[in-house]
Amino acid sequence: MITGVSSGLGRALAEAVLERGGVVVGSLRDKERAAAFERLAPGRSFAVVLDATDPPEVLTGRADEAVRLAGHLDVLVNNAGYGLLGAVEEVSEEEIRHQMDTNFTGPLRLVRALLPHFRERGRGHVVNISSIAGFTGQPGLGVYNASKFALEGLSEALRIELGPLGIGVTIVEPGAFRTGWAGTGLKHAERRVPGYGAVDAIRGGLEHLDGAQQGDPRRAAAAIIQAVEAAEPPARLPLGADAVKAVRGKLAAVGRELDAWESLSASTAFER
Repeated sequence: MITGVSSGLGRALAEAVLERGGVVVGSLRDKERAAAFERLAPGRSFAVVLDATDPPEVLTGRADEAVRLAGHLDVLVNNAGYGLLGAVEEVSEEEIRHQMDTNFTGPLRLVRALLPHFRERGRGHVVNISSIAGFTGQPGLGVYNASKFALEGLSEALRIELGPLGIGVTIVEPGAFRTGWAGTGLKHAERRVPGYGAVDAIRGGLEHLDGAQQGDPRRAAAAIIQAVEAAEPPARLPLGADAVKAVRGKLAAVGRELDAWESLSASTAFER
């Protein structure tokens, strides 16, 4: 089951699985696109209409429907989501709520809905599509960062809980890929607050980035499949040289700061 298969990485991944002869239940938000998806590979490409912000009972029903359509599910890919651009001070309560519901709460509910099926079978794999923004914060993307950091924290806990049950969990952290994320898939905070130069720079940069990203979604899809099918799937899979660079940069910075402050950090125990 792959959420958000109408375009971008979700569509590329669905097509890659179908090309290999697999069965895909894809989620889309409208019936017209759902019907078009089912025509991709009749009998192997199934569609369910859902929105990640749907109530839990609706998402559970769609997960049950996916199992019925496919017979069984081996993998859940939580891919549906979007970016929200705006300084933390600029975004509204409604914008925050919708971002978190789409990028975090919806995926959480789908995982919970499918875990009984995976546990009963004694196997399965959860792939949560995060972002390099789920590993390192960026100006103008604070709430988006928060939604993806939350998804990564959930995934780390799930990996420990589910490993003994034969269920794997992998976090995927794409860098810049040529999808609609920086274009039609990016929402802008309605409010603007003057003085946030770093955020304004990000706004301009993303406008020029759309359509010029180096990352190929089809190659990303192939990499995800390879990782899931590995004897020991990774806990994290950064995708793109830019993502690898960002991860290494943060790890190095955190290490340096930890070394610099280690003595103070470790000085807080009761004296004997």
